[in-house]
Amino acid sequence: MEVILKQDVKSLGKQGDRVKVAEGYARNFLIPRGLAVEATKGNIKSLQHQKKLDQERASRERAEAEKMKAVLDDLDLVIRARSGEGGRLFGSVTSGDLADAIKKAAGIEVDKRKLELEEPIKAVGSYSVKVKLLPGVTANLGVKVESSE
Repeated sequence: MEVILKQDVKSLGKQGDRVKVAEGYARNFLIPRGLAVEATKGNIKSLQHQKKLDQERASRERAEAEKMKAVLDDLDLVIRARSGEGGRLFGSVTSGDLADAIKKAAGIEVDKRKLELEEPIKAVGSYSVKVKLLPGVTANLGVKVESSE
């Protein structure tokens, strides 16, 4: 019997795959648990339509990410923080602080987890921070930390 997987099934296939399985396995395990549906003409057509919608959504998201990348590449953030002798900050500049500064400066909402900081910035100076928007779309953000005193 041929079925279309609705979810990933270990050692059988990934979501959307058409696989041949024993009829008992399909009727007694896969279909009742909602892991698969029978591969009828209607279900195959529905699967193709869903794949097309997913591709359109992915291309739309990629286009938005490319626009955000262009804006972030041109953006140079200046963050003022209290510092002591030798340019050491009294606190640190974290990815959350950078996300807030991006929102204020460019109006773009970026999740702080997408900012790749090895460790919080603890000294005055210029830094380059990678912003991973999507797999394969990474922006380089220039950050300059200045003393507020």
